[in-house]
Amino acid sequence: MNLRRLGSSDLEVSEISLGSWLTYSGGVEREQARACVQAAFDAGINFIDTANVYGRGAAEEVLGEVLSGRERSSYVLATKVYFPMSATDSGLSGEQIHKQIDASLKRLRTDYVDLYQCHRYDDETPLAETMAALTEVVRAGKARYIGFSEWPVERIEQSLALADVERWVSSQPQYSMLWRGPEAKVIPLCERERISQIVWSPLAQGVLTGKYLPGQPPPAGSRATSESMGGFIDRLIAPPVLEAVQRLAPIADAAGLSMPQLALAWVLRQRNVASAIVGATRPEQVHANASASGIELDADTLAAIDAALGDVVVC
Repeated sequence: MNLRRLGSSDLEVSEISLGSWLTYSGGVEREQARACVQAAFDAGINFIDTANVYGRGAAEEVLGEVLSGRERSSYVLATKVYFPMSATDSGLSGEQIHKQIDASLKRLRTDYVDLYQCHRYDDETPLAETMAALTEVVRAGKARYIGFSEWPVERIEQSLALADVERWVSSQPQYSMLWRGPEAKVIPLCERERISQIVWSPLAQGVLTGKYLPGQPPPAGSRATSESMGGFIDRLIAPPVLEAVQRLAPIADAAGLSMPQLALAWVLRQRNVASAIVGATRPEQVHANASASGIELDADTLAAIDAALGDVVVC
C-alpha cells in the first residue's frame, strides 16, 4: 500500500481509505464492519473516514468500538460536521462545531481526530465564525487538521484569505471517471494551496465495477437492491451510463486489471488526490480495492477510457 502526504500536513495516508457512509451506519452488521476494518489494516490501509451524520452517530459508534484497543497512532481517523443530528443541531456555527466535535470524540472513543471536516458549506453562519471555531478545536488538541467537503470555490478562496485561522489540508469531493467536476476549478486551486483531495465515490457507488448490466435487474445483494444503501444510485444505473461502463471491460482486460482497479487507478493518476475512499461490506472487497494502490495507467489506456465513456461523463 502506497502512502501519500495529505496536503501541507505531516499525515501520510494510504492511497486507498475505508469509508463508512452507507455501510457502517446501518447497512451491514457490526461483525461485518469489524471484519472489514481488520481487512483494511491487513491490506495496509491506515486511513478511515466517517461523519457524525452517518446513521446519526451509528457509524462513529461502530468505529469507536472496533478501533478500541488499537494503538491510536497506528491509523488516521477523519470525521465531519454539518448535517442535522437533531431538529435543533446542524450547521457550522461555533456552538455546533464545539458541541459536535465533543460528541464525535465520545462515540469514537478517542481524545482527538486527525482530520475534522466541514461536510458542506453553511450559508447561515458567517465564514469567520466557522473558521474561528475550527481553529479553536485544533488548538485545543481535539483535531490535528481541518478539511472541507464540496465547498464552492469562492468560499474556499474566502476562507483562505482569513488571517489567524488554521489552514485547510484536505478537500473531499465526489470524483470518478463518471464525475469529473473537481478538475475544472477545485483541484487547480487546491494544488496551488497545498490542499489534497480525499475523493468519495471513486467507484460511482459500485457502478464502475461493471456488476450492473444494461437491461438486467441489479444483482442480488448489491447496493442498488438495498433499502438502506441504494437511495443515491438511481442516476448512475441509467441505461446509457451502464452501456458506457461495459465498454470499459475490454480496456481493463487489455491492461491486465479488474474494473475496480481501473477505476481507482484512474482517480489516483491525479497527484493532488491523496486517497480514494471506498466502502466495503465484505473483507474480500477491501483487499480487492486495496490492490489498486501503485497501479499506473499509460496514456493509451487513459485515452481509451475517455473514448469509451463519451458524453455520459459529468464535467
